[in-house]
Amino acid sequence: MVRKTYNLYFSKDRHFAKRCHSTLGFIPKNLELFKLAFYHKSNNVNQEGRTITTNNERLEYLGDSILSTIVAEYLFKKYPNGNEGFLTKMRSKIVKRKTLNFIADKMGLDFIMKEFTETRLSNAMLGNALEALVGAIYIERGYAKTRNYVINELLRKYIDIHQLEVHDDNFKSQLLEWCQKNGKNVDYKVIQKFKFDKRDRFRMGVYVDGKQIAEAEDFNKKSAEQLASELALSSLNVSANGR
Repeated sequence: MVRKTYNLYFSKDRHFAKRCHSTLGFIPKNLELFKLAFYHKSNNVNQEGRTITTNNERLEYLGDSILSTIVAEYLFKKYPNGNEGFLTKMRSKIVKRKTLNFIADKMGLDFIMKEFTETRLSNAMLGNALEALVGAIYIERGYAKTRNYVINELLRKYIDIHQLEVHDDNFKSQLLEWCQKNGKNVDYKVIQKFKFDKRDRFRMGVYVDGKQIAEAEDFNKKSAEQLASELALSSLNVSANGR
């Protein structure tokens, strides 16, 4: 309690502590750890002009694993009769990049990230920061409290779990399924890789039986593939189940 009070009123990072309190709902003890969760690799200099040699990738890696475990446990208990295939698909819907980007945006993580990011924010950066945040919470608070935070402050607050049961916006999976049913081969290729706002951006093409059907670009290959797949389904006049 003493440490949190100090961070909130007397620390040089008290502005960050107040931002965490209003956005995350708690005051971190280790402010440097939580600041690190919002440092994207595209930044090399912080607000004080000091060179940054670390970023949130390690915390993102840890948070990704912790989040997947918590979601798996949550679904296992919530659906006692759900088979492995159903549980795996539901977990994938929750921990996929698009869902994490949505949660991070609703939480208002962009307001914190803007203080530590010189480049233009993307949805993917928000989702990555959310995973890094989970990693930081785990290091400071342990698994039990991290699980409670993820379930009560993330899953139950921002996700309609019952809607996810019937909603499918995995356009790549839908395209693959359609191609399999119709005896066609589908392939994805990198058309171009280039720099945008100091970050790698990918233009991906989707090919059916060797013919390019659609292309799309994003900062993440998987996201670009999903966007290209959605366009391909439309081009092929295949009804997609996603929104």
